[in-house]
Order: sequence, then C-alpha cells, then structure tokens
Amino acid sequence: MDPLHVATLNIRNLADRWDERLPLLLADMAALQPDILGLQECVFALQQDRVIGSAGVGRYESVRGSAGRPEYGNAMLVRQPLAARDVDRLDLGLGRSAIRATIGLPGSTVEMVVTHLHHEPADEAARDDQARILIEWLAEHTHADGQVVVGDFNAEPDEPTYSRMTAARFRSAYLEANGAEPDVTWPSGLDAPAKDTDGPDGCLDYIWVRGSIGVESCRLVFDRPAVGDPTLYPSDHIGISARLTVGS
Repeated sequence: MDPLHVATLNIRNLADRWDERLPLLLADMAALQPDILGLQECVFALQQDRVIGSAGVGRYESVRGSAGRPEYGNAMLVRQPLAARDVDRLDLGLGRSAIRATIGLPGSTVEMVVTHLHHEPADEAARDDQARILIEWLAEHTHADGQVVVGDFNAEPDEPTYSRMTAARFRSAYLEANGAEPDVTWPSGLDAPAKDTDGPDGCLDYIWVRGSIGVESCRLVFDRPAVGDPTLYPSDHIGISARLTVGS
C-alpha cells in the first residue's frame, strides 16, 4: 500500500517577522508536499492556510476550526485526490479547539485530527484535562481503521498530557521511528522583537497514531534557517513529518 504522508506545524500566526518567514514556509511546503498538513495558529483572515497550500504542485482543500475567535485557529490541508468528510470541531476551553475529518484511502479510512493545547508552562493540569476531553471525543468515533492526531500539545514527554495519550494507546510516530522524541521542537531559533520566551526549550509537537497504522519514517521539517540569516526560520516551532501505512 502507498504510505500516507502527514505533517504538522505551528505557524506562529502573523507575528515574528511573518513577511520574512513566509518565503521559507512556501519553499519548504513546495518541497514537502504532504498528503495532509495540520496547521496551528492560522489567521484565516490572511488566508495563511490557502497561501501555504498553494506552494508546489499539489492542490489542497483547507478544513478550518476556529479557536478562541472565529478568524483564528487550526487548519487541515488535504491534498487532492484525498478529500475530507464528516468534519467536526471540538471546543477544548481556554481558547483552544480540535478539528477532525475522515479521510478515505484505497481500501481503508483514517480519522485525521489537528489540535493545539493550552500554552502556559505551569498549567500542566489544564493541558491534561484538554487531552482527556480530546480522547473522550475521539472514542465516540471508532469506524476508521486508525486515528492520527497532530499538533502543538505544549507538553513535554514527562508531562501528564503525554502519559494520558500513551495510556489511551496512542503512539508517537517520531518515537516509534527514531527511538526517542526530538530534543526540541520549540523554539526553532527564530529571533524577533516579540518572540515567545515563556518556558524552556523542549519537545512540544507530535504526530500521534492509534489503530491499524504503521510508521515507516518520521522526521523534523520546516527546520532550516534562511540562507545568510541564522536567526530567521519558517516559524518559532519546528514541524514534524511522518510516512504512515493505514490498514492491513
């Protein structure tokens, strides 16, 4: 079977040198061309998801889920000929949400989810509760061959949120492919006057899989600085990309 190529990236809304970062995002997206890309901190009024989806040869449909306010939130870019159906949104509180969609594949289906959890470093309990709500929501839908949950969890591997995901039989694609989580997915090395400095460097972003899904490979993406400027990156987060097999 052909692998399903999924990726995730928190694009840092329109802050921190957006106009300078955009060409890097477009160049990396044109090279990566995943089947499905989850975006967090997407500003819908700027059409950031559609602009990123227009890079490269693929044609992408964007599925949006607001978070906190209607013009801002998560987005799921689905590359044709794949299509999203049964789209739903979950409010997680504290200005966060999740979106899910069923993606039909040759001979199988996968439930794809994009989310972004609470960011305050000390609020581990709040993130853990959001993960609980998310897992309960996903338990309502078991018709797919597997589930893929991507996004910025703002939780390091030693936090309760991570343990809750693994207890629910979710597996980290990066850990499964490489034997350990990446040391850092935030911050990337982006330097800007208003950059976020709240919390220590760490692994905050994940691709989680559950069910009949195998992990062929997983790597960091959107992780290269601009030529001639080591302080300019596509985002303040580093992305993750995985090639998965779904079904038997």
